[in-house]
Amino acid sequence: MMKPTFRHGLVALAVCAALGLAACSQQGGNASVPASSAQAQAQARQADAARQLATYRELLKIKNDQMAASLGQDIVSRFPDSAAAKEVQQTLPDIQKRWKAESESRRLKGLWLYQLGPMEGGTQSTAAIYSSEPGGNDAVRLVLRRHSDWGQSVFLFGSGHGFVCKGNCLIPATFDGKSRKLRAYRPNGGEPALFIRDDQAFIDAMAKTKKITMDVILTDGDKHETLTYEVAGFEPAKWQKVTMHKGGKKK
Repeated sequence: MMKPTFRHGLVALAVCAALGLAACSQQGGNASVPASSAQAQAQARQADAARQLATYRELLKIKNDQMAASLGQDIVSRFPDSAAAKEVQQTLPDIQKRWKAESESRRLKGLWLYQLGPMEGGTQSTAAIYSSEPGGNDAVRLVLRRHSDWGQSVFLFGSGHGFVCKGNCLIPATFDGKSRKLRAYRPNGGEPALFIRDDQAFIDAMAKTKKITMDVILTDGDKHETLTYEVAGFEPAKWQKVTMHKGGKKK
């Protein structure tokens, strides 16, 4: 008697929960098939494949790419020579490709954090992303900021003592592999930050870029570091605008 695999059981439960199909209660119903009858086993497998295929078709109709990709792969793996597998293989590659792209898009968008709130007597709106390299405790934030008094700015903010930069300095950078130099400066307040001089030009270039690298020198031991940012998930509409006060001082 053929027993459903553990993975198949998980897929079946998830699909039934999503679709609410009464037919799912028949999943893996091979218990009544005599073990001695090869023909009966073959018929049971054919019926099982047909039920799985029906569920796969329903998932396609409701455009549930995640479950369709998982169930479709399961059908092809468990019933490789079946008519069900043949039908699934006609649509599965596109479903998998679409789901992979959607998953990557969600991942990239999730790297960004957007905040709006009071800051030192004004209102501040930020969009921030941590470096993917280095990561963890050594990660450095890239921050886009709009402040009602200080205006718009772009800066790096680390957890250490800051960056080496005397007066105006140049940051060697790449935008999707294309080299460019970014003019930068350290703020007067002593915070561990490094500001990009041409903030709007940086934002415009970033909007057309998937990955940015910046070579900086940390004051902690004059350590050279290449910062990497996967910026493709930036959503400009989520970085809210604020009303700028006249006479505000740039910071």
